[in-house]
Amino acid sequence: MNSVIQNAKRLIVKVGSSLVTNDGHGLDHMAIAKWSEQIARLRLHGKEVVLVSSGAIAEGMLQLGFKKRPVDIHELQACAAVGQMGLVQIYQTSFETHGLHTAQVLLTHADLADRERYLNARSTLFTLLRFGVIPIINENDTVVTDEIKFGDNDTLGALVANLIEADALIILTDQKGLFTADPRKDPKAILVKEAHAGDPVLEDMAGGAGTGIGRGGMLTKVLAAKRAASSGAHTVIAWGREDNVLLRLADGEMIGTQLSAPDSHLQARKQWMADHLQTAGNAILDAGAVQKVSKEGKSLLPIGVIRITGEFGRGEIISCLDESGKEIARGLTNYSSVEANLISRHKSSDFINILGYDGTPELIHRDNMIVL
Repeated sequence: MNSVIQNAKRLIVKVGSSLVTNDGHGLDHMAIAKWSEQIARLRLHGKEVVLVSSGAIAEGMLQLGFKKRPVDIHELQACAAVGQMGLVQIYQTSFETHGLHTAQVLLTHADLADRERYLNARSTLFTLLRFGVIPIINENDTVVTDEIKFGDNDTLGALVANLIEADALIILTDQKGLFTADPRKDPKAILVKEAHAGDPVLEDMAGGAGTGIGRGGMLTKVLAAKRAASSGAHTVIAWGREDNVLLRLADGEMIGTQLSAPDSHLQARKQWMADHLQTAGNAILDAGAVQKVSKEGKSLLPIGVIRITGEFGRGEIISCLDESGKEIARGLTNYSSVEANLISRHKSSDFINILGYDGTPELIHRDNMIVL
């Protein structure tokens, strides 16, 4: 069987602190250069890559003289502020040698919990990928508190996979993958080469903490795979120092542990929308729009909307009704109810004059819609 990475178009690559900082001895320039080269080659093969990189706190600890990870939140924030400078600089330099631009994106849980900020983050990442830029994402440790921090970048990687509907999440770690027991303690431990993400047995195998440098462990990786699978993304957990690991995975080689999602990201997303018993509002469609949406699988354009009912914000699930009131589809709206009312029956070329900005032409994109 081939690696799921072979046919994946959009990838999240997460690299842990112990790898990035060579077990806390400082940023590993050589390792980062190798990962950058591999990602650059993946881009040449048509894959979109978002990098989630730990290491800011670990680098800041080294610069500020900490021997072990601080527990005080403000000391952690100080370490992050200092370490992030060096981390971003080395990534920028490494990717520049391959003619690629990079972008720093710092996120907190609040960014993904708030609908407007979630959609803004999503749109920004899609725009960066369209420009061929490599987004480098880290938790915004400088401002987080105990209440809003992700807790580990494995979880952040999974949330980003959900955010941009990635096909796969690659977690590069200091272990060969998931074993039936801790291989550092049990010589009889066997590598789990393939399993289904979300299998409860995996959590029993993965119990235990991570290193003193990072926050995660194998358990957080298994849980991250489960979270990523909820939007249809597969996960591979592999040793980050494996020679050309990203390229070999992309060539179809099975490396480390592959945790497969049960559904494609499109199927998972549409099932989630179908399961919403209540929607936030309605768009009543004319006969032409009903035909386009229900029979031809097209996106819903505002020009085909007769009127909007209910109050909703951008990113909420609304129902698409025909003129008799029958629900024919539902999906995620790109506009609030106020905006949708303004642009109904109008072409996208009119949006800038009506709204004051040139928005997306679809009220609901077909990828964010389920036809009933």
